[in-house]
Amino acid sequence: MREEVRQARDDQAMQEVLQGRRRGLAALAPFAGPAVVVSVAYIDPGNFATNIQAGARYGYALLWVVVLANLVAMLFQALSARLGIVTGCNLAQLCRLHLPRPLVWVMWVVSELAAMATDLAEFLGGAIGLALLFHMPLLVGMAITGIVTYGLLLLEGRGARRLETSIGALVGVVGLCYLVEIFIAPVDWAAVGLHIFKPDLPDGMAVALAVGIIGATVMPHALFLHSGLTERRVKPRTDPERERIIRLSNLEVVLALAVAGLINLAMVVMAAGAFHGSHPDVAKIETAYQTLVPLLGGAAATIFLLSLIASGFSSSVVGTMAGQMIMQGFVDFRIPLWLRRAVTMVPSFAVVLAGVDATRALVASQVALSIALPFPMVALVWFSARERIMGRFRIARGTTVLAVVAALTVLSLNIVLLLDTFGAVSL
Repeated sequence: MREEVRQARDDQAMQEVLQGRRRGLAALAPFAGPAVVVSVAYIDPGNFATNIQAGARYGYALLWVVVLANLVAMLFQALSARLGIVTGCNLAQLCRLHLPRPLVWVMWVVSELAAMATDLAEFLGGAIGLALLFHMPLLVGMAITGIVTYGLLLLEGRGARRLETSIGALVGVVGLCYLVEIFIAPVDWAAVGLHIFKPDLPDGMAVALAVGIIGATVMPHALFLHSGLTERRVKPRTDPERERIIRLSNLEVVLALAVAGLINLAMVVMAAGAFHGSHPDVAKIETAYQTLVPLLGGAAATIFLLSLIASGFSSSVVGTMAGQMIMQGFVDFRIPLWLRRAVTMVPSFAVVLAGVDATRALVASQVALSIALPFPMVALVWFSARERIMGRFRIARGTTVLAVVAALTVLSLNIVLLLDTFGAVSL
């Protein structure tokens, strides 16, 4: 009964906004939630791994990559939300309805693999944080992570707002932790200001890390998820209502991903300030924690782990939600939530039982995500620019050109990384 009352209150607030009786931030509040949820994908444990390596090895030199990746993320998440609002379908459904069947199957398989790679990073990150903080075996930390994330997923059955609030609180924990960290670590703020705007790739390893940062920032599963979250939010009846919802959605995207971008910048800044001068080879999350203790004190190290745990829990929940939507959209099939959660946990346990280094697996998963990213990016641009699908809400030519350039840039970086991996070029 309480959830029904809350939902009725939310529906009434949305109608007040659509009728022009609420304006400003009061108008944003009833529609807020989807961008907050997907923003978790941009501060997951994969970001911790790549950002720590980038800051420790290259100092502030790769900050511009974080900024660029975040701007690309804003553009594509805004397009994804727009697609759901205008069409009433998510991106995976539109692929199934409008693309050739063989291509749909290929995209489904690639997207499922990307979702599993995503969950590998997120699940392992939360488990590593628990294992280090409470001095427990990693497998025990993984089991606890699985239980907690499944419990959070069950909140969706009690209303979207409850789950969104829980995820938003975890994002707040990550942000607060890193706000504290950058005031503890010694930071050269002049260098930060310079390298945010100065493109620099010192060597081949920097190129690989840049691709990893992009893969950890612009997430394939988030592009699918955002369109689904917005199409479920409210059903606009007229074009003026759609236009108003799109404006509010764009504002939420900018605010939510700006916060996520600042957290990513803070990760690199903290790693640069703490490790670059004396410990440039720090590449593992475990090593970063152990090194922080003598450098900045036990409190800073504990705060670091708390942020990692909050990030792992929240992003793993979002990854499972996206996996469900991807399967349902591409092949019109849905499996029980507990089974989806169990299946996506299998690669994480396999990696640990096989003795693979957890942080190395995290970084590899982010590169895999970057390889999968062009599929939803290209599909998103294609649908967003088509008048037959979007009507008068198709994106402008300038926006289309910008999105195509961004997608080609990501694709080009991926090709370079693949050629380097197979020895065709040397970075």
